[in-house]
Amino acid sequence: MRRTAAPARRSLPNQVRIIGGQWKRTLLPVADRPGLRPTPDRVRETLFNWLGQDLTGWRCVDAFAGTGALGLEAGSRGASDVLLVEADGALVDQLRAVVKRLDAQNVRVQRGNALSVLASLPPAGADLVFLDPPFEADLFDKALAAARRAVREQGYIYLEAPTLWEGEALARHGLEGVRHMKAGAVHGHLLRRTA
Repeated sequence: MRRTAAPARRSLPNQVRIIGGQWKRTLLPVADRPGLRPTPDRVRETLFNWLGQDLTGWRCVDAFAGTGALGLEAGSRGASDVLLVEADGALVDQLRAVVKRLDAQNVRVQRGNALSVLASLPPAGADLVFLDPPFEADLFDKALAAARRAVREQGYIYLEAPTLWEGEALARHGLEGVRHMKAGAVHGHLLRRTA
């Protein structure tokens, strides 16, 4: 009788690295948590090529921070204010330890529900909002609505999702696509408010 092996559980990397700016090559720990998918290096590299390497003065929100890779990458590239929002207490502790180790004066960590925190921010106060919610939670519409309110008119929203967002799906939120990439099963979208 022939046996087939059970599919191996795909393991998460134990670390991801910041790829640019003052903290370049700094390793960030990746906890083994359900739904935690750190944005891969090559995806972040493409995203920051789109945005420009220098984010001096930008105000950024990493709404579902996880490892903090997106927000810390922005902070490393000169963003003046980065807010990392995470609901998981252990991940919040890990983020605070990383911020302390980097002496990242421009980065704040807040424990809380990303949608509630986005709703509490001053309207149009952010230059860039990162959205990488847990895929199984189906928070995409709510997250896009909250992020649109928080981002300034010429600002950007970066969305990671398991499917392509375009056309009417974005238009109903007053958003339009600027750039799109697909890496494995993940779609990365750079979005902005429509006029």
